Amino acid sequence: MGTHREQIQIRTEAEGSIVDITSILKGALRNSGLREGLLCAFVPHSTCALFTIEYEGGLQKDMRDALQRLMPKDIEYEHHLRWRDGNGHSHIRASFLGPSLVIPFHQGELDLGTWQQPVLMELDPRGRDRQLIVQIIGDH
Repeated sequence: MGTHREQIQIRTEAEGSIVDITSILKGALRNSGLREGLLCAFVPHSTCALFTIEYEGGLQKDMRDALQRLMPKDIEYEHHLRWRDGNGHSHIRASFLGPSLVIPFHQGELDLGTWQQPVLMELDPRGRDRQLIVQIIGDH
């Protein structure tokens, strides 16, 4: 049993930007030398999230639109009133989407579906420098 850890910096462009992190995770797995196990990706931030999606433009827009319908940006949030930072909706969205992913791997390959890509979504009103922590546990 072995472990491997990497911390990767990702610069996001703006609220709603979705970054495909598939190649980053595959690279971390390759660097680990592990063949069978689990890869955990985690963002230590409260206004961005990780999830899987089919990474294509139409679906990315659909995701942004769905979040706006479910958790509108333009309503009053207590967080806005307290901190005046305009990102109460960002915290709520991130809480629902979540900060982590666990992906099994077999024979050194991530067990992802054909149309399934792991992504990081920026939910804060402006682009930011984000940290992605990748922790891998498994066998050689």
